[in-house]
Amino acid sequence: IPATASRIGSVDRIFTRIGASDDLASGRSTFMVEMTETARVLRHATPNSLILMDEIGRGTSTFDGLALAYATAYELAKHLQSYCLFSTHYFELTALADQCPEMMNHHFSAIEHCAGLVFQHHLKPGPTNRSYGIQVAQLAGVPEHVIATAKHQLAHMGASRASETAETQTHWLADAVSTLSLDDLSPKETWNLLREWQHRLNFVKESQTA
Repeated sequence: IPATASRIGSVDRIFTRIGASDDLASGRSTFMVEMTETARVLRHATPNSLILMDEIGRGTSTFDGLALAYATAYELAKHLQSYCLFSTHYFELTALADQCPEMMNHHFSAIEHCAGLVFQHHLKPGPTNRSYGIQVAQLAGVPEHVIATAKHQLAHMGASRASETAETQTHWLADAVSTLSLDDLSPKETWNLLREWQHRLNFVKESQTA
């Protein structure tokens, strides 16, 4: 942050997960680097740490990424309770602020008009009501016929997603239960699993009503 001076309080360490570099040369995929950096934050941060997290979960499938982003944000807010700025493209995560009073949603405003899209440097409370990925691609110079195809595909995917059932969205629960080794679970591990599943089911419910 450009500044001549700053007072940020009693911060013991600063952690960042911003995707600044990959490590393909040594055999680690982009997503492995992302998860390694995330693991380091979650294992070593304290309530006095400052954490800057950008786009957790983007290197894997949509639902895996969403689940990991949810779990990471929840851990930071409820258990680590660090000072944290957590940016995400998953709109579903904004529902977490309703469950966790430690969280607040903010967004930067943008204006659409006939000439295009203008991003304002105004921080406003609450989640944004939409994303601007296609508009940004257009500003970057992606060919118009590709933009048109993307808009068509976006409309198709939106209609498909709206028709999904709760059973489809929660199929992971049946898979998780069927693969459990009950004899190997302690009472504490069983309680932790039930708590995690409850959080995920509540998250799916919030996402459907958002």
